[in-house]
Amino acid sequence: MKEYLLKDDIKVFCVTAKSFPDGVQQAFITLEKMLSKEGRTFYGISHGTPSGEIIYKAAVTEKYEGEGKEYDFESYIIPMGKYITETIRDFMNNMNRFGEIFKEMLAHPQLDKSSACVEWYKTDSEVMCMVKLIS
Repeated sequence: MKEYLLKDDIKVFCVTAKSFPDGVQQAFITLEKMLSKEGRTFYGISHGTPSGEIIYKAAVTEKYEGEGKEYDFESYIIPMGKYITETIRDFMNNMNRFGEIFKEMLAHPQLDKSSACVEWYKTDSEVMCMVKLIS
């Protein structure tokens, strides 16, 4: 794992998956149908509930202030700060790695327990898994 400093908040809008993990792909498809992928960055945002469920949101950067509201999507801010990260290459063929990596990250002693797990889709084949640390 590596540390990464996210220098600025990232404003995104998102679609909550109807279920996890089965509804994740459909949540991304919903976003992609509404807008052009060009010049955008996609994220996955997830957190657990007290009952053990995982809430997953497919997210994309806004091109302009208020864009998400125009489409009636939920807004979310990925907070700046220090994160631990792990990159998965060829992630479509390594889906099992997500659970392994996040499980390990969530055991970090400096974990910011109020923050979500973040997947930063850097390319069509590479994703950076991120968990925020206490500043």
